[in-house]
Amino acid sequence: MCGICGFTWEDRQAVQAMADEIAHRGPDQSGYHCTPGISLGHRRLSIIDLSENGRQPITNEDGSLWLLHNGEIYNFREVKHWLESRGHVFRSASDSEVILHAYEEEGIECLRRFNGMFAMALWDAGRQRLLLARDRLGEKPLYYCQAGDQLVFASEIKALLKNPRVPRRIDEAALDCFLGFEFIPAPMTAFAGIRALPAGHWLEWANGSANIRQYWRLGQQSEERPEKEWSEALRAQLERAVRLRLESDVPLGAFLSGGIDSSTVVAMMRRASAGPIRTFALGYKEAGFSEFSYAKKVANHFGTVHNELLIDPITPEIIEKAVWHLDQPFSEFSVLPYFLICRKAREHVTVCLSGEGGDEVFVGYDRFKASRAERYLQKLPAPLRRAAGTLAASLPDRPQKKGALNSLRRFFQGAALPAGGHMRWQYFLSAEMARDLFRGRSGEEILATTLAWADRAAPTSGNQDNLEREILCELSFMMPENPLMKVDKMSMACALEIRAPLIDHELVEFANRIPSRLKLAGWTTKSILKKTMADLLPPGIAYRPKHGFSFPIKHWLRGDLLAYMEDVLSGSSFIRERFNAATVDRLIAEHRTGSRNHDHLLWSLVNLALWHKRFLSASA
Repeated sequence: MCGICGFTWEDRQAVQAMADEIAHRGPDQSGYHCTPGISLGHRRLSIIDLSENGRQPITNEDGSLWLLHNGEIYNFREVKHWLESRGHVFRSASDSEVILHAYEEEGIECLRRFNGMFAMALWDAGRQRLLLARDRLGEKPLYYCQAGDQLVFASEIKALLKNPRVPRRIDEAALDCFLGFEFIPAPMTAFAGIRALPAGHWLEWANGSANIRQYWRLGQQSEERPEKEWSEALRAQLERAVRLRLESDVPLGAFLSGGIDSSTVVAMMRRASAGPIRTFALGYKEAGFSEFSYAKKVANHFGTVHNELLIDPITPEIIEKAVWHLDQPFSEFSVLPYFLICRKAREHVTVCLSGEGGDEVFVGYDRFKASRAERYLQKLPAPLRRAAGTLAASLPDRPQKKGALNSLRRFFQGAALPAGGHMRWQYFLSAEMARDLFRGRSGEEILATTLAWADRAAPTSGNQDNLEREILCELSFMMPENPLMKVDKMSMACALEIRAPLIDHELVEFANRIPSRLKLAGWTTKSILKKTMADLLPPGIAYRPKHGFSFPIKHWLRGDLLAYMEDVLSGSSFIRERFNAATVDRLIAEHRTGSRNHDHLLWSLVNLALWHKRFLSASA
C-alpha cells in the first residue's frame, strides 16, 4: 500500500508537502520525480520486494514513462512471465514494474490484464500525457482537481488541499447526499472542484483537458445451471481468489467476526496453507453487539492464532482522528471500530484479509429483503399501508441493535420514501425531517435530488430482475465510496494493507452470472454462499443471522458521548447557521430521553461539524 500525488507542472517543494501529508499511507520510503510538465510524489508501504528496487516513482529503460502505483497486482507473476516472453527485462521483483512494461505493450488497454486493487498515475513524457486509473471495484481511491489548465491528483483529499492551487469550498449537493446516505457518492466529494475518479475508470490529461472513460463494467445477464454445479464452481472461485491474495513478503493475517464472509476467507486461507494464521476479532460489553463467541468458534475450528479486542467507549480523540483521515463527512457506524481493529492488527501483521464485499456480491443486507417485502406491501390498499406506517412510527425504540420492533419501524420509514430503489433503506432523512432541519429549503426537493443518485446508479434492462439491478447498484453506487472507502482510509491510517478476496473481479463476474433467486432464496440472504460453505465451517456459522460490524452508538450518545455531542453541536457555528437550531436541540433532547432514536442523524451532524472545523474553518 502507498500514497501517491502529483500535478502537471514542476514544483518539488509543493509535491513533497502533498506527499508528507499522507506519510501514514507509506511510512517506509518516499520518492519524487520533478521535471517540466510533471511533479510526482510517492509514499511507500513495502509489501512485495522490500528492497530499494521497489522505490517509486519507477521508470522504464529510456526514462520516457514514470509510474506511481498504490495497491497490489495479484497476478503480477503471470503478467511478468508474459512480458518476459516478449523481451522485457525487469530490474525489480515488485508488482508495480509490470504496469510499466504492460503499458509499453498495450497502452491503457493493459488495465484489463491486471487482477488487483490499484490507483495509479502514469506520465507518458513522449506524448506529454498523464493517465490516472482506479481499479474495477474501487478498492483504492483517487481524487483530482482541475486548477485552471493544470491537473492535481492524490490518494487522499487532504494531500490535494496542501497544494495552494486547490480551493477549499463546500459542494452543497454533496452534503445533502451525505445527510441522507451517510456517505458521498462518486464523482462528488464534499469539496467543490475536487472529484473522485469513479471505480473502473481511467482519466487522460493532455493539452489542458481531461477525458474520462470507463474500462470495466459488470455484465448484466445471469445463466441457468444446476445449483450443485454453481456451488462447486463457486467454491473453486473462492479458493482461487483467496490463494491469489496470500502473496506477501511481510506478516499476514485476517479479520474474523464469525460471520459467513470472514469465516469463508479464513476457511480458504486454511485450505491454501498449513502454516500459522493470525486472526483478529472485536467486541463490546453491550449485549447484542459482540461476536466474540462466533469468531472464537471459527478460530478454534481452523487452528488460528486468535486475538480479541474489547472496545471501550470511543474517545473524542479517536473520533477526531478518524475525521481527519476520512477527509470528508462519513458517518457509517463501523468506521471507528474498524479503525481500532486495524490499529490492533498492525501490532502483529502488515497485511490482513477481510470479508468486505460479501454482502454486496452475494446479497447479504437487510435492505434487499426490505425491497422484496415492500413489493408485497404495495399489494395492500393505500389506506391500510398508511395506517401500518403510522403505527410502526409510533413504536418505541428498543435497546438492542435490531429486533423485530426496530426492524419494523425502519422498514416503514424506508418504504415511505418516494424513490431510491432498495437504497431507501440506506437513507436516513424523511421529507418532514429535511423540512424541519434545513433552513428555508423544501424537504421534498432535497429528497428528490439526493435519492436520484441511487436511481441513476441502478441500470435498467429487460433481461434483469429487480434484485439483479439492486446488486449492480450496490457495486457501482454504494460499495466504492462507503465500505471500501472506510476500509482504505482506516487501514491506511494504521499503515495496514487490507485485501478483500470476495471482490476479486473474476469472482464478482462469476457471481453475477448466478441467478438472483439462488442468492436471495425466499428470505434467506447469501443462500448460494451459505450452501457452498456449510460443510467447511463449524456448525451454526453458515446460517446464523447477519450481525454487522458497527458499534452501540445510540447508547453512547445517551451516555459516555452525550456531553461531547452536545458540546460539538452547540459549539459549531456552521451547524447553527446551516440548520435550524431548534430542530437540532429537539433531536438531542428526544434521543437523550429515549423517546426517539436519532442516532444516525445526530452522528452525521457531529461528523459534519467536526469535518467543517478541521478542514474549512479559518484555523484549518
